Amino acid sequence: MHWIPLTTEEQLEDIIYLSHQTPQVIFKHSTRCSISLMVKSRLDRVEVPENITCYYLDLLQYRAVSNAIATRFSVEHQSPQVLLIRQGICTYHESQQAIYFEDILENIKG
Repeated sequence: MHWIPLTTEEQLEDIIYLSHQTPQVIFKHSTRCSISLMVKSRLDRVEVPENITCYYLDLLQYRAVSNAIATRFSVEHQSPQVLLIRQGICTYHESQQAIYFEDILENIKG
């Protein structure tokens, strides 16, 4: 897994723009949560197809960005949480132990 750090609200506009070309995945991670650490470890071992871009948000350090994500995509904040952005909208989201990259891929394929 190659993560792009998500640290600013301005990056959300880039993600929305890019989502019209390729799927964008946002992983919201709490560095203090054992469940979040387990999920991140599981995701880190995944080989991601080249046509998918993955962002990593340390939500403790960038809580304002996490709040902006929740507002922009109308998805209640959870931790850990993954969102799939396509065509400018969140087409899939999941949280806690239910996060599996295979499910994200299934939702990309439609």
